Order: sequence, then C-alpha cells, then structure tokens
Amino acid sequence: MRKYFLDLMGWFQNYISILVLTGFAISIAQAENMPCADNVAAYLWVSPRQPDASAPVRLMTVSTSHALSEITIFDREGNRIPLQSSRRGGPPWRIQTALGQLEAGRYQVEIHSDGNRIACHTLVIGKSHTQPAMNEWNQATEAFYAAWIEELFAAPFPESLSFPSLEPLLRNAEHNFLHNYLGLNEDAALPLTPDCADLPYTLRSYFAWKMGLPIAFRPCGRGSGKAPPRCSAPTLMTEFTQRIGTPDSFTRFSRKLADVVHSGSARTGLDDEATDLYPIPLHRETLWPGTVFADPYGHILVLAEWVPQSTDQPGMLWAVDAQPDNTITRKRVWEGTLLFTDTPSAGPGFKAFRPLIANGPNQWKVLTNAELTHSSEFIPFSLEQQQMTPDNFYATLTKLTNPNGLEPKQAYDSMFAALVEQIETRITSIDNAEAYFRKNPRGVIAMPRGAAIFQTVGPWEDYSTPSRDMRLLIAMHVLDDLPAKIMRHPDLYHLHGKAPQAVKTEIEHYHVQHIHQQAIRYTRSDGSAQVLSIAEVVARQSAYEVAYNPNDCAEIRWGAKPGSEEYSTCRRRAPPEQREKMAQYRQWFQQMRRPVP
Repeated sequence: MRKYFLDLMGWFQNYISILVLTGFAISIAQAENMPCADNVAAYLWVSPRQPDASAPVRLMTVSTSHALSEITIFDREGNRIPLQSSRRGGPPWRIQTALGQLEAGRYQVEIHSDGNRIACHTLVIGKSHTQPAMNEWNQATEAFYAAWIEELFAAPFPESLSFPSLEPLLRNAEHNFLHNYLGLNEDAALPLTPDCADLPYTLRSYFAWKMGLPIAFRPCGRGSGKAPPRCSAPTLMTEFTQRIGTPDSFTRFSRKLADVVHSGSARTGLDDEATDLYPIPLHRETLWPGTVFADPYGHILVLAEWVPQSTDQPGMLWAVDAQPDNTITRKRVWEGTLLFTDTPSAGPGFKAFRPLIANGPNQWKVLTNAELTHSSEFIPFSLEQQQMTPDNFYATLTKLTNPNGLEPKQAYDSMFAALVEQIETRITSIDNAEAYFRKNPRGVIAMPRGAAIFQTVGPWEDYSTPSRDMRLLIAMHVLDDLPAKIMRHPDLYHLHGKAPQAVKTEIEHYHVQHIHQQAIRYTRSDGSAQVLSIAEVVARQSAYEVAYNPNDCAEIRWGAKPGSEEYSTCRRRAPPEQREKMAQYRQWFQQMRRPVP
C-alpha cells in the first residue's frame, strides 16, 4: 500500500507544468523586445486555431500543479489590456478569458499563481500564424480535454443544464471553447445526437477531430450473467493527425463510431486488457472532468465539474449523461445516480480512456494496463475499486466530495435536492412521449421482451423510462436510508457530541417535515396541470414499478389511482399483453436490480 501511494504521488508530481491547449507555445524569451523568465511552468491554449485580427480570440490556461489566480496580457509597448476572466478549481486548474479584436502582432501573456508570475508566453495574432495540431495524446492533451469538458458543461449552481441533444451545446460559443476552432464554420450543421453509451465517445472524438489527435475504439459484446463484455482488436482513426478533418469526414466517422459502441463498451472487466476504458484510482487528483463512470447495468455518465465544499454549501460533483431520446442533462453525482455494485456481469466504476500514443512514424500504440500502472504521463491503472463494497465506495466518494465532513441536515438537503432533480427530468421524458402520441394518436409503441426493455432501439428506447424509473426508485431508497447511513458511517458527519442514534432520529423527523414542503407539476392528458408534493411522489413508489410504458397515459405513469379525479383525464392505456409482461418484470423494480441480458 505504501508503494502504491508513493507511485501515485510520483505520478502526480510529474504534472509540474501548466498546460497549453493549443499544444503549441512560443517561449516569450524568443520574442523580440519582449523579455520573459525562462521558467516555462505555464502554457496557453488559443482559440481559434488561426487567431486573426478580424475576429475575437479566446485564451485558456490550465495547470495540474498550481491554483491559478490571474492571467494578464500586454501589447508590444507594454500596455496592459483589460481582461474579464473566469477561473475554476482543480486539478486541473484553469483560467479562461475572451479578448476583443486585437491588432495583428505579438502580445505577451503572463500567468500568475497566488500573485506570483509563474510563466509567460507570446501570443501571435495574424493570418500568417496557425497553431499546429497536437497529434498525440499525452499529459498535456489529457488536461486540455478535462478543461474543455468542464467549460462545455459549466453553469452556475443551482442552475439546471439540459439540452435536447449535444448539437445546441456545441454550437454555443460561450460553452464550447472549440466552437469554429478550425475556421470552417464546422459546428453550424453538425449532426450529433448521441445516446447514453455514445456520449463519452462522441465527446472524445469531437475533441480529437478539432485538435488533430488519433482515436481508437473496439467492437465489444454485451457480456452475460457470469462474465462482463469482451472486446476485439481496436480500430484506429488517425486521419485527423494528418490533415484538418472536414465536417463531413467527422460526421462519417461519428456515425461509424455510433454503430459500433454500446453500453457493453464501458462495462468491460476491470482487469481486462482489451478495452477502450481502464479503471483508475478513486482520488480527487485522478477523477478529472471527462472521466467516465460505467454502472453495472449499462448507464454511463461523464464527470463534468467538482464544486468545492464551503462553510455554506456542501461539496458537489457534477456529471452529464445522455438519454435514449438524446437529451443531455447535467446532474449531481450521488448514490441515486451513480449505481455501483459487485457483479460478475460487469466491471463498474470510474474509468479513463486508454491513451493512444505514437510508436514511430505514422504508427500508433494503445497502452497496456502494466504500462499505465507505471506511467508518469497518464492517470494510472488501478484495481482499487474492485476491492470496494458498495457501501465503502459511496463512503469514499462522500469523503472526496466533502473532506471536512457534513452537517447531517446539510447532507439531507443535498440528497433531497438531487432526488427532486431526478423527478423533474422524468417530467421531461414523459412530456416527450406525450408529444409523440399527439402526433401519432392511433399508434402503439411495440414493447420488447425481457431485459431488452432496458436496451433497444426505436420509439421504445426514445420514450420509455425503465432505466430512469429504476434509478428513481433507488434514489428514493437512498434518501430513506440516510438516517441508517449516519449510524453506519458517523465519521462522515458532524454530530456535535451527539450519539449517532440521536442524530438518526433528528433526520427522520426532519424528513417527515421537509418532504411536504416542495412540489412538482406535470401535464395531464387534457393539458391541465397536476401538482404533486414530493411526499405524494415518494408515496407512489410501488406505482413506478410498472410506470415506464409510454403507451400508458401521463396520469398512470405518475401513479394516479383509477377512479380518482386525477385519473379521470387519462385517455390511453398500454395493451393488455404489454401490461401482462410488465407484471412479470415487476420484480426487477421491486428488487431494484436490472436483469442481465
């Protein structure tokens, strides 16, 4: 264990530079009449690829070792140019700023940490200057990727972030630092509508396309009840390293990628070598934005941002996911959204993309587990998560998110808010199904058999909610279990000298009061609004065991009782043969365990 932590610290200390997201930085000492210290501890990412005087320019600095405090820019005469910048914690730490139109020429950019200048670089504006492609995944490009993901999905707390697909987000220059990076107006009509399993691959390949990086992916099986999925040899895509890819070429590649990858691609065994993703240590220093979480049943999330704990607010970890209807949503990471369990059918947990590095001229190599274990360049391979029980896994994640401990009521409020967020996103899913039936009033969506209800294609995949409803049932159980968790892990909470049993009783009473104080509103079949308190929603848990079928009206899917006024506006029922199948599958939802295909 001591050697493991020494190796981990050695890996982290190797990240001693602040990285430039263009992969290209000219030392300021090389610029005429612009002296700069010879300490290249910071680098600059410039967007677009060809910064020109005719258009705004964006800058970003990234660090894996320094908390950045300021970025400044000076013209040739030494005049400081006013900047408005935003910064976020790390690792990796970053500062971003947008410049107005600058005259062509050279500028000096300085980067500061705790008031001290730690590095400076030359920024060249002009049509004759082009940032070169990165070409290779390394410690710099991995940090660039993390910073880009964090900025793409950034939003002030508690603002929700939800989009009908990835397309509008990538077309938003305020969120997407790589918007029109190639200068081809390449994002204007890019067709990108990834679902759950496609999302991490789509984000990774989009970044590779823009930055001139190789990408690899493998065809995989779906596994069985006794073994996780296995994959075959990787397909290497190196076209973007050789020339600037057009939107059409990237579209063709992304479609090919979507045809190959699926939920099994991320559920591979933790000790498997032939995989696209590999397990990493469960530490704050290794869980960067862009890290993938694969749950044992096929749902996939991408980490987006850490929010540090403060005296007023608990720490939070944000992630994003895609749904079968292609909606993209940012959500809190907690036990209700992050399912972890020990099962022979999958290798669940936090994973990173296996790097693809140069191995000679126009030759590429996918790193092995052994190489990643001892690498100082990449986040190390680790089987740490394989040794964890679910209870220990969640306790460890809680400590990482809130290292200073939690006030019990603060912990409850955070869990309650996360549950409400899940309920509210379910409203959108059911509304989408209702919109479908308004356009197809006589249609009936075919229902798959068995475990296929969780993974299929077509309208059932788009409008049913079996996976979402199972996660909702789990989230309700997790909130109910918080008092017992305080008894199991009192070290996670500030008990102020009280016995865990006394605090448990306090939270139980707090729950009874609090759950009635907030409500949601859904749209009934006649267009009227129905208000339900969270207490009413939670009280209908048994109804959600058979409420995922889009052929049922919204009232049924929200648990309205037959004969009630709420139920009276229902105009649609699933066919009897589908209701019979749902009755057979109900045990899966009662046990909150998704079946293995």
